[in-house]
Amino acid sequence: MKTLIVYETEYGNTEKLARAMAEALSEHGEARATSVAGISSLDHHDADLLIVGSPTQRHGLPSGIRDKLDGVPKGRLKNMAALAFDTRYPGSRWITGSAARKIHRILRDLGCRLLAPPESFFVAGEQGPLEPGEEDRARAWVLRSLGRTQRETLR
Repeated sequence: MKTLIVYETEYGNTEKLARAMAEALSEHGEARATSVAGISSLDHHDADLLIVGSPTQRHGLPSGIRDKLDGVPKGRLKNMAALAFDTRYPGSRWITGSAARKIHRILRDLGCRLLAPPESFFVAGEQGPLEPGEEDRARAWVLRSLGRTQRETLR
């Protein structure tokens, strides 16, 4: 399985999670984590699984991720397996917002096959660090999602 993890990060917290996920998934095939600034578009990659993550900013998405997702032609990601995650403050999503929910919705609208609900990982302050255990939780989340894929759709 080839996995592409695309992330946007301001203080390095989302990148740490993306790299932890890539490390966990590398046991199941090729897994690469890359900054959204390091790719020209999301529609030209040979991947079986696309994971997109970003920090939550002003209850939504930062412009880099939004622009890349908005630039994908309709149907280009049809039936691609996908996951969405974010970093945000702990607390109610109604108060903090969630970039993951917005990413999830956009990926769904692009025709992706979403393997799990959007997931939030928590930071201790505006610049971080990540709350204790969040990298381990990210590894476990992505592997659970992959396990669900193998059982339900890759028979």
